[in-house]
Amino acid sequence: MMTRLQADEDTQYHLATGGEINEVQAILRAAGHLGAEKRVAYLGLVDPVRTVTDTPQGPSAVERRFRVFIHDLSGGLPVDLVVSVTRREVISAVELDTQATGELPVLEEEFEVVELLLATDPRWLDALAARDLDVTKVRVAPLSAGVFEYAEEKGRRILRGLAFVQDFPEDSAWAHPVDGLVAYVDVVNKEVTQVIDLGVMPIPAEHGNYTDPELTGPLRTTQKPISITQPAGPSFTVTGGNHVEWEKWSVDVGFDVREGVVLHNLAFRDGDRLRPIINRASIAEMVVPYGDPSPIRSWQNYFDTGEYLVGQYANSLELGCDCLGDITYLSPVISDAFGNPREIRNGICMHEEDWGILSKHSDLWSGVNYTRRNRRLVISFFTTIGNYDYGFYWYLYLDGTIEFEAKATGIVFTSAFPEGGSDNISQLAPGLGAPFHQHLFSARLDMAIDGFTNRVEEEDVVRQAMGEGNERGNAFSRKRTVLARESEAVREADARAGRTWIISNPDSRNRLGEPVGYKLHSENQPTLLADPGSSIARRAAFATKDLWVTRYAEDERYPTGDFVNQHGGGAGLPEYVAQDRDIDGQDIVIWHTFGLTHFPRVEDWPIMPVDTVGFKLRPEGFFDRSPVLDVPANPNKQASGSCHSESDSGGSCH
Repeated sequence: MMTRLQADEDTQYHLATGGEINEVQAILRAAGHLGAEKRVAYLGLVDPVRTVTDTPQGPSAVERRFRVFIHDLSGGLPVDLVVSVTRREVISAVELDTQATGELPVLEEEFEVVELLLATDPRWLDALAARDLDVTKVRVAPLSAGVFEYAEEKGRRILRGLAFVQDFPEDSAWAHPVDGLVAYVDVVNKEVTQVIDLGVMPIPAEHGNYTDPELTGPLRTTQKPISITQPAGPSFTVTGGNHVEWEKWSVDVGFDVREGVVLHNLAFRDGDRLRPIINRASIAEMVVPYGDPSPIRSWQNYFDTGEYLVGQYANSLELGCDCLGDITYLSPVISDAFGNPREIRNGICMHEEDWGILSKHSDLWSGVNYTRRNRRLVISFFTTIGNYDYGFYWYLYLDGTIEFEAKATGIVFTSAFPEGGSDNISQLAPGLGAPFHQHLFSARLDMAIDGFTNRVEEEDVVRQAMGEGNERGNAFSRKRTVLARESEAVREADARAGRTWIISNPDSRNRLGEPVGYKLHSENQPTLLADPGSSIARRAAFATKDLWVTRYAEDERYPTGDFVNQHGGGAGLPEYVAQDRDIDGQDIVIWHTFGLTHFPRVEDWPIMPVDTVGFKLRPEGFFDRSPVLDVPANPNKQASGSCHSESDSGGSCH
């Protein structure tokens, strides 16, 4: 196994450097936007201004701009700024009315504020005393508040706290939820606004310490080592700090503190042409709505991207644990709350994997036995948001397929399990429950199929009735419908119709005269299950549909709008599509909702095995013929054992 670390370049396209973040900090400080009571709630590199040239501009050719959200701990108005490192100045500074815009993302230092304030609140202490609990052993989960009927919370920065008992430092507190109790905390005014106590409920006693020998039993001794080696190194190259070339793929790997890994300038070399496919690909939002109607938890819904910023909690990955084989790491640099650069060492993992059979045929007439193996490039990161851990994996395949996979693991959010049972909670262990919930993601795909002139067609299968022209009733067909305007392009998946969406370029044709394109395949999982009239349905409107298509606009980056925390809803995609712009043959963005609906299982406790969900983009007439005809027989003969030349001169692997 080998590890290759990419050195920090002076300037990396689509990645911020420590020097640039220091420069942003100095500019903000000089302009009076940083000080003892000011915190950086977000700092990210702004994409270059859109150009229509086929040649990507290098970092020296574009202005390096950063967007920064500044939170004032003393209660002053937050500020949304754009800073130019190139010009060494603040380009814009907008003070925000949080009653209209919502609050800035949650700060990590606010987590501790919640627990410290509750540790001295008489109402909280009385509730703990009624349960015979020692406050020093009670952990409080600091949870985003959402927007509900509490008029007094408008314009106040609120977190809500649920309690868990931790008997000793290594104890898993999630095994011991303190049910029937919740607190609401104003983290700016340092005030506990409400403590709701519905009465004492039994606290689950059985521990959930998943490394304890009592639970693990004797560890298995049956596993033999799996060694993945590439003696000649990986098949990809990394230049300029983050530009990756693999097989015929070309991509710039970026990182944003809100979205995590972002892929830029995704293109495929076809003959002597480097053909663009996606200009920018990211997971632009993620929400976890819970389905327990109890007053203690009915408000639970977390926007892990917009409220907590998944990128800032990216793990430093370890060879042999998180990544196996010949690994290349990138170490993105982000800002801490004070504007200082912070490196996430080994935050991005890149490697290639064998992926089984690519194509195979044993021809009885010609005698040719043909087998080719598939492989894929993997670009990933892992993040920890409270109890859950998420892996974000982008895959590029030899045949031009693009795939995204989210991996959910960690520990399910727990509650007590009611004695009489529940329609909304699973029982995991004696007296221990876990509410039903969803993990819903929004992929933002800024498409560029052979350029920025793109359209979307919805494709459904069509069952043809038996009759004239179909006398035996065996015929079926398909129907394609152009989504011409934004109002027409808010769509739902339909598994019975085999529904897919084709993104094509009407100005670029393959050798058969058809528009070149890519087809989006969804996994047809449920979208948001909350009632359409609910708060979460207003705030996470993106999650109510499987597909949205919008005309590209630089300031339309997030499906929930710029400021999600305590925003009442309607921002983001509902506002974008209300413009009802023409999207037929235009510069367009695809927004795809996908996710997991989780009815927690006994097997998910005390730590959850990975569950996965995602989507695929596959070439649809993008190439003139199979793009993998030049893939050689498996070069790794010592591993395959019986590869030998056949009459096709390419060899056959059995």
